Amino acid sequence: MDEIVKKIAGLGLPGVLLVIAMTASGGVGGSYAIIAALVGLGGPFGIVGGIGVLSLMTLVGEALAGYGIETILKSIYAERSKTESVGFLLKEIKDLPLTEELKLKLKSVLGPEEISSDSKEAQSPKTIEITDE
Repeated sequence: MDEIVKKIAGLGLPGVLLVIAMTASGGVGGSYAIIAALVGLGGPFGIVGGIGVLSLMTLVGEALAGYGIETILKSIYAERSKTESVGFLLKEIKDLPLTEELKLKLKSVLGPEEISSDSKEAQSPKTIEITDE
């Protein structure tokens, strides 16, 4: 068992995901359980998608280990703020299962004025009428 654990640990997070997917598929071992696990992870893309998910999880796991979750999330939201609405991103950050401290740090990446405007209620625009006398 120690040898199996060492090999799975060598895979990192994808190995853990594979074990969980294999357990959820109803089999612990055998090629059918592995195929079912990869198909389950791959969704509509099947086995190829499952292998892709495992590869992606390896890259994400290495990045998290190297830089930390805070740095990665800040970079992601800074990049997304270039193409997406800041209001949408603020709502998304609010709904994330993160600590309030990390949420404030993520909001600060979007700009300090957005944090203060997030707490204010939206005011309706004023109508100004110009008349000639």
